[in-house]
Amino acid sequence: MKDDIISSPIEIVIEKKSINFEMTDKIIPVLPLKNMIFFPGAPTPVNIGRSKSLKLIEDIQKKGGIIGIFCQKDANKDDPGFDDLYPVGLIAQIINVGREDNDTTTVLLMGEKRVLLTEIASQDPYLKGRFSLLEDIFPSKSDKEFKEQMKALKDKMLHIIMCKIGLPKFVLDSLRKTKDYNYIANLAFTSVDASIEQKQEIIACDDLKERYNKLLSLMDHELQLLEIKESIRKKTQVDIDKQQREYFLQQEMKNIQEALGGSIQDIEIKEIKEKVEKVNFTPEQRSLFDKELKKLERLHPHSPDYSTQASYVQTILSLPWNTYTQDNFNLIRAKRILDKDHFGLEKVKERILEHLAVLKLKGDMKSPIICLHGPPGVGKTSLGKSIAEALGRKYIRMSLGGLHDEAEIRGHRRTYIGAMPGRIIQGIQKAGSSNPVVILDEIDKVGQDYKGDPSAALLEVLDPEQNFAFHDNYLDMDFDLSKVLFIATANSLNTVSQPLLDRMELINVSGYITEEKVEIAKRHLLPMQMENHGIPKFKFDIPKKTVIAVIESYTRESGVRELNKKIAKIARKIARALAENADYPKKLEIKDLYEFLGAVEYSKDKYEGNDYAGVVTGLAWTAAGGEILFIEASLSKGKGSKLTLTGNLGDVMKESAVLALEYIKAHASRLNISEEVFEKWNEHIHVPEGAIPKDGPSAGITMTVALVSAFTQRKVKPNLAMTGEMTLRGKVLPVGGIKEKILAAKRAGIKEIILSKENKKDINEINALYLSGLCFHFVGDIQEVLDIALLKEKIDNPLEIN
Repeated sequence: MKDDIISSPIEIVIEKKSINFEMTDKIIPVLPLKNMIFFPGAPTPVNIGRSKSLKLIEDIQKKGGIIGIFCQKDANKDDPGFDDLYPVGLIAQIINVGREDNDTTTVLLMGEKRVLLTEIASQDPYLKGRFSLLEDIFPSKSDKEFKEQMKALKDKMLHIIMCKIGLPKFVLDSLRKTKDYNYIANLAFTSVDASIEQKQEIIACDDLKERYNKLLSLMDHELQLLEIKESIRKKTQVDIDKQQREYFLQQEMKNIQEALGGSIQDIEIKEIKEKVEKVNFTPEQRSLFDKELKKLERLHPHSPDYSTQASYVQTILSLPWNTYTQDNFNLIRAKRILDKDHFGLEKVKERILEHLAVLKLKGDMKSPIICLHGPPGVGKTSLGKSIAEALGRKYIRMSLGGLHDEAEIRGHRRTYIGAMPGRIIQGIQKAGSSNPVVILDEIDKVGQDYKGDPSAALLEVLDPEQNFAFHDNYLDMDFDLSKVLFIATANSLNTVSQPLLDRMELINVSGYITEEKVEIAKRHLLPMQMENHGIPKFKFDIPKKTVIAVIESYTRESGVRELNKKIAKIARKIARALAENADYPKKLEIKDLYEFLGAVEYSKDKYEGNDYAGVVTGLAWTAAGGEILFIEASLSKGKGSKLTLTGNLGDVMKESAVLALEYIKAHASRLNISEEVFEKWNEHIHVPEGAIPKDGPSAGITMTVALVSAFTQRKVKPNLAMTGEMTLRGKVLPVGGIKEKILAAKRAGIKEIILSKENKKDINEINALYLSGLCFHFVGDIQEVLDIALLKEKIDNPLEIN
């Protein structure tokens, strides 16, 4: 159905018929209109399309009469009823009816007076209803405000019409001279852009002054919008003029460049096309690249997107797609390089040589994901460079410490300004090979925040089942990382997520014993520092016994980083002496260490004998390696049932002490301890070096032995140390860090060590060199520990405990 369309009212002279308003209480035809509201006083053309409306016009044209015109609330309704029409409308008469060639009927209606629709009497063949007249409330003739109101209405109406239509000058002059304010108000009403609801509110207003105030308010709003549009149009015109000028200049520049041999864009794209022929793309990768290149060709060189797209295309070209370095499968050479650069680390070297052997036999294999974990300074990071040299591959090192943005791994999306690939792709790009050795250093130091979790992004990188199609957000193309040999390093596995640990082959790189540190210092550290400080060979040397003194008195670590610093300090003093032609010792003796390194920094952990009851040697693991610690137990007279714990102990260690005491109370008769003792004596357990926090369950059996020794005043077996967790039943459980603890025991001069039976498997994996001179006792119950650890002999001057 066609909508009723309102056009601007036209000023014409029409011979109107007089209307008998007394007839308005009778039933009169109703013409519903869509999206239009009349204002009394001027003729307005309306297009008629609905069959009922056409029938109404036809009958009125034949019989004569008046009609009621009302606007529909919902323009989509084709057959409206009483509730679908606004109640206030106009009585109107039909002035003229015209039919056009396209079967459109146009009716010229003259709105006469406002009426209120009170009832719909019938709906067939068209709507008919009853009305009541609405009287206008006119202001007084002396109301100056109303006169000014009409002048303002006229001025604003002329302004709006000029902005919208742009009428000729003689028409504007005619409108300015007219005194027919009803016509002006009607023209203003139909010219303003307002909603049907707003116009209906105006036509329903009885007070003429109030009605025109509301109309003026709508016109003010319309003028503001027109001014904004005009301002935008002028600015746009200026921009278009500027763009046209730039376009002509660019065309001139293009013509000059073509005369000189081609534009910069053409030269750049030609170079890209030449480069792409040398890239080893797969058909799928080539297809994707060609699409991106075509996109670049379509862009204007001065467009902001051109440089971004050109940079992206160049990044794709610079990557080593399906380009690999040839692995060197000479296993003897590889072993020689690994042994030359690193002393010890046999497990790691063995794993790399196994990988080489499989590659040599099979010719193709997914690279393993290795994680080297252990204390700082043991050579985890530098090992990666040696592995790359042994394999004949390129070497990349990525430090992950403090990394907290996932985009550092996966790259940024190209929609961001300054976007770039992730560090994995950047490293591959720098290496120029798709199968380098990549060191993921400090993987346990990766953080996370609102920008994402980088460790989650690493799951794809470090999974051989997924990384053959690694997706970088910037690159937006799959890249094969399956041939990359990833080696991660970590000091502690506690902060590494479990899914990430599952994807890696864990190899523990424990600390070095003193003998290994001496060899590392003599073979690697001393020659390196002499070269770094310009000291000629054979001009200076540090004998082994002096190196041992440096290790034991000036360092306390599992690795050799601090030892390297001390050797560097000695080398600086030697270099200064050489530069000043001063005397210096050609061989550094132990007595010279005070002059070169200062006072002794650490006293060697030493076994302190068994002269005191309740003092037992335990073994502990720290991030810097293993250490011995002394558990001291003493008794004091009191009311009993009071256990004091000192030495900066953690919760787990405190629980171990409570558990040890409760076990002793439960088995007092078996241990030959009177139950009355617990009511008369208070127990105190102390672990020296109170400034250092201590925690863990491995001191459980040590605390039990210390308390039993204190209660019985029996001596502890000399040169004995122990480590192990104890349950309430007295069962001895295994603990970790066995190798580091054994090294600490050897340094302290311990001869015998008590361990859980389940730790025997750990001993079997340790190099026999570390175990020489030690005797191990593997136990399953605390009673076995007490039988081994406590002598029958009591200490001198024992306490009288009863």
